[in-house]
Amino acid sequence: AQLVESGGGLVQAGETLTLSCAASGRSFSADFSNFAMGWFRQAPGKEREFLAVIQWNDGDAYYADPVKGRFSISRDIGKDSVFLRLADLQPEDTGIYFCAASPFIALVAKTAGHYDHWGQGTLVTVSS
Repeated sequence: AQLVESGGGLVQAGETLTLSCAASGRSFSADFSNFAMGWFRQAPGKEREFLAVIQWNDGDAYYADPVKGRFSISRDIGKDSVFLRLADLQPEDTGIYFCAASPFIALVAKTAGHYDHWGQGTLVTVSS
């Protein structure tokens, strides 16, 4: 399956946005049933940073410390999708948000190097 992100856009500081990552082609359950699904962000001029990860088969989830309490990752097996809810957005949250799949378990899949399938990304711009 290919990963396709959506839901990005231009928002004002303090607003909430929910990003979606859907499977194109084969389903997540067919290709990624034992995978961890993660979200990353790449701000202008910066490296891609880990935000959150969820184990597709049991929903076990982990977060990067800077986004704990503001971002929430979830998955809907029936909709074959992974979501990232971004609350209280700030200008420093601006960047391209990527969905990715890792053959490692969620507990360890916290760097870009653990992932081998990536979406094209969706742009989030937060104005002050």
